[in-house]
Amino acid sequence: MTGQSLNQPLTQISVAELAQRLAEDDSGLQLIDVREPQEVAIAKIEGFANLPLSEYEQWNGEISTRFDADAETLVLCHHGVRSAQMCQWLMDQGFTNVKNIIGGIAAYSTLVDPSIPQY
Repeated sequence: MTGQSLNQPLTQISVAELAQRLAEDDSGLQLIDVREPQEVAIAKIEGFANLPLSEYEQWNGEISTRFDADAETLVLCHHGVRSAQMCQWLMDQGFTNVKNIIGGIAAYSTLVDPSIPQY
């Protein structure tokens, strides 16, 4: 996976904003978690599709059929680095409304929902 969209700014969303959006139960949101399955087994937020970056070859061909390129897409990882890579890749694929979740699930656990385990 490469991210060559350096001319496109990366939009970000805070974990507090994420919590608010999830509480609103916005069915128009597309939620993608790029962490590894063993990470998701430890800590997860319901509603996220798991697309581990290490399994890119298995899922990259189905992105355009599984997800709407024009729908708001929020991307999560542990701290925000892998999700930023995924956001860049999605923009390269023509996605128009992609947002990286700042601080990832670690920040969500600390600032929003302490019942989600840290790892």
